[in-house]
Amino acid sequence: MALGVDVVRTGRIAGMLDRWNGRFIQRFLTTAENAQCHGRPERIAALVAAKEACSKALGTGMRGVGWREIEILHEPTGQPVLILHHRALKQSQKLGWLTTSISLTHDGGITIAVVAALAQGQAP
Repeated sequence: MALGVDVVRTGRIAGMLDRWNGRFIQRFLTTAENAQCHGRPERIAALVAAKEACSKALGTGMRGVGWREIEILHEPTGQPVLILHHRALKQSQKLGWLTTSISLTHDGGITIAVVAALAQGQAP
């Protein structure tokens, strides 16, 4: 099993949005992610935290994969779903990942994300 956790201050993301605006969105979010965030800093902070947590579970950190190679979308029920692309997908395949689970929460200006992955030959 692989596990990644990350914590992000929502105020930090709000400051980056104010400073970089569209450039921040283009660098960190996919088009589909941006559409689901509705410009809300707490939702964007949750995605940033989730991408960091995923990169930790992959064992690469964000230097080994790009921000837009890790995508977090939401089912109609609100459940987040992790979708990997390019180098992130290749790394997950190399690690033998079969399934992933992601949990996001934000409260009081703090956002936490946890990503867990189960690989081949591992019991749940």
